[in-house]
Amino acid sequence: MPVLFVLLWSTGFIGAKFGLPYAEPFTFLFIRFICTLLLLVPLVMVMRVPWPTSPKLWGHIAVTGCLVHGTYLGGVFYGIYLGMPAGLASLLVGLQPLLTAACAGPLLGEALTKRQWLGLVLGLVGISLVLGSKLDPSESLFDGFGLGALFSVTAALLGISIGTLYQKRFCTRMPLLPGTAIQYMAAALLLGSGALLFETRNVDWTTTFMLTLGWLVLILSISAILLLMALIKKGEASRVASLFYLVPPVTALQAWWLFDERLPWLGLLGMAIAIFGVVLVVKTAQNSTKA
Repeated sequence: MPVLFVLLWSTGFIGAKFGLPYAEPFTFLFIRFICTLLLLVPLVMVMRVPWPTSPKLWGHIAVTGCLVHGTYLGGVFYGIYLGMPAGLASLLVGLQPLLTAACAGPLLGEALTKRQWLGLVLGLVGISLVLGSKLDPSESLFDGFGLGALFSVTAALLGISIGTLYQKRFCTRMPLLPGTAIQYMAAALLLGSGALLFETRNVDWTTTFMLTLGWLVLILSISAILLLMALIKKGEASRVASLFYLVPPVTALQAWWLFDERLPWLGLLGMAIAIFGVVLVVKTAQNSTKA
């Protein structure tokens, strides 16, 4: 089940690559969130899971939704829309455990071990090798895979990292399904506003786009959440966290197979080093928790 969860999660980046030729990123995600809510809210009602009763908790959950879903997915989709390869986008946001560990010290008072510091350094070295093999700094800010794409995916990385810390600090009492629905509501409002202000909102309703949208809604936004609930119930949440470092290579393999996205040997070496850095950080954190 944890392996299945990671395999499903990695297809989100591929779904972005498939769907973005037919809709702009904020418009695409707004439609995805609305479709998800049309399924998720009735599911909450059928399962009779209580909604949070505290307006303050609703507010905190909405903030995490804007960060974890709005900023994260908005940044990833916009970066891929601007030309960043799906595998590289996956690797960049896959550094989230490194950034979270680095920020947890000053924000939450959690000290880093020497192995975690080593993991942070290796992650930075690895991503530098990957970017050095792929990024063309001569491109303009919003042209192809230039600084615009890098800025967007970096914003996604910051969003998921800050959102994770914020949720850990303020949303410990969040019920999973209703909380996820509230997060999607907030993210839909954020990205819907972005689509209204900055995009044409034109959608080419091709078969490919509708199939991609259906996959992202049913498999990613609904099934993956239910699978995560089952894993947590079985006490395997830590195993899921330890397998998340497999998402970048799995995504890169899928992108190579479907879109012929390739990394040079220097980039592949950098990906391996970065993933090993994430493994060090995650494993060390798990061992300290068990101790």
